[in-house]
Amino acid sequence: MSDLGNRLRDERKRLGLNQLEFAVLGGVKKNAQMNYESGERSPDADYLSALLKADVDVMYVLTGARAAAGLQGNENDLLSGFRKLDQRFQDVVVTLVNGLGHEPVNSAPTNNIKGNVGQVIHGNQNNESPLRFSFGKKEK
Repeated sequence: MSDLGNRLRDERKRLGLNQLEFAVLGGVKKNAQMNYESGERSPDADYLSALLKADVDVMYVLTGARAAAGLQGNENDLLSGFRKLDQRFQDVVVTLVNGLGHEPVNSAPTNNIKGNVGQVIHGNQNNESPLRFSFGKKEK
């Protein structure tokens, strides 16, 4: 098996795909995928371009060097984990990261009321939607 074939197989397994699923990503038949991985054939640019659009590390497939080689610390783990998520969860992570990078719109202090009142109140109060509190029983 060629080095390129081994790396192609590594990427397929990293993404948790079988040969047929990976072949579909690249726009080829399963037999072509098997030939690429065994080193009997070399993939063409159209195949590699399609894989690149599917978040396959084509730089690694071609050279053996991960495209994320410039990342530091656990950034590589984060990127690798992100790539394993489906689109819905990738969107959630991007939204979370974008939200963490901004100051809160309303940085007013919050009040926590705890005790035997039966409720915990946590949050910001503004004049747009005033809260009403009722303690005890209703008067008759």
